[in-house]
Amino acid sequence: MIRIAVAEDNAFLAKSIQDKIALFPQELKFKFHAFNGNLFLEKLAEDTNVDVVLMDIQMPEMNGIETTRRISERYPHIRVIMLTVLDDEESIFQAILAGANGYLLKDENPKMLLESIRSIVEGGAPMSAGIALKALRLLRNPLKPEKETTTETKPELSAREIDVLNQLSKGMDYKQIAENLIISPATVRKHIENIYSKLQAHNKIEAVNIAQKHRIID
Repeated sequence: MIRIAVAEDNAFLAKSIQDKIALFPQELKFKFHAFNGNLFLEKLAEDTNVDVVLMDIQMPEMNGIETTRRISERYPHIRVIMLTVLDDEESIFQAILAGANGYLLKDENPKMLLESIRSIVEGGAPMSAGIALKALRLLRNPLKPEKETTTETKPELSAREIDVLNQLSKGMDYKQIAENLIISPATVRKHIENIYSKLQAHNKIEAVNIAQKHRIID
């Protein structure tokens, strides 16, 4: 039996995932579900007898990227499959960096979900077809932030901009950053524009990579 835990903030989708798991009672055993990353980690600390986690990305309190990072650090024996609607390259990249072992879209059918769970337990890295193509594109055209920084001078960011960039590096979106730093989303957006300009970056991944290169953030 493969033991499954689910992190999903949408009650309807969480029920749908559990229903898919229930279709294969001879192979899959549902352990528990949590509506956000913090609660999921609390439940996991109480019961680490889990083989595979099906992880949403967009969740309150702690998103799926940061939750995955902590699981991979604390429980390396547990495999994580991102189960999300987000198919952009940045989300894929951040999830892989965080330690995700697979990446599926939520509209995959039950058979695909079962096959992916089997694969990940056997050491595979299952991905939806469209996600695999984007992952290959990232491998073929890796970001090269070094080309964006032609000077040895360390970029100077304000303390608040560093706070915002640290939140970005953990996969937080504008709304979550605004709530965490007690500022408006518009202010977050302005800070990010300034960060991009100062670091000569075109997106969040480049900004984080450049900042880490210059040891502005860890």
